[in-house]
Amino acid sequence: MSLFYFIAFLSIFFAVMVITTKNPVHSVLYLVITFFTFTVHYILLNAQFLAVVNFIVYMGAIMVLFLFVLMLLNLNKETEPMKSVLVKAIGTIAGMCLLVTIAGSVKVLEVSNPVVLKNPEIGLVDNLGKVLFKEFLLPFEISSILLLTAMVGAVLLAKKEPKDI
Repeated sequence: MSLFYFIAFLSIFFAVMVITTKNPVHSVLYLVITFFTFTVHYILLNAQFLAVVNFIVYMGAIMVLFLFVLMLLNLNKETEPMKSVLVKAIGTIAGMCLLVTIAGSVKVLEVSNPVVLKNPEIGLVDNLGKVLFKEFLLPFEISSILLLTAMVGAVLLAKKEPKDI
């Protein structure tokens, strides 16, 4: 249980670092670390498939895309617009309202037993595969056809016609 609280503290710490860091590249790197802590949470909850998908999709693909975009934009302080005092005050008030709401909801929560300990088979990839290919076979196949169609459409749109001389 102490490992869970430690990883939760790291998640919150790095999420705050994403918001407070001035350099956008450092902010994206802190976001990668935050997503990694989410992956560790999924592993602790015995959801291996979600952990692998989070690791590959979010950390591997989306964060690399964010880094490339930020490096291509070449953001620096000269191009950043100045924020007025009113915008900063409204942001502070909204943050305090969010903090009060979170504190109130945490106060109401009850401590419950983890579901994973009662049924260790929850979250296993084997069970997910059985459900996907038995109960949800038709929607799964339709979504695969939709993704294939989108991929073929993207290739056809990106393909350049050869110029006739």
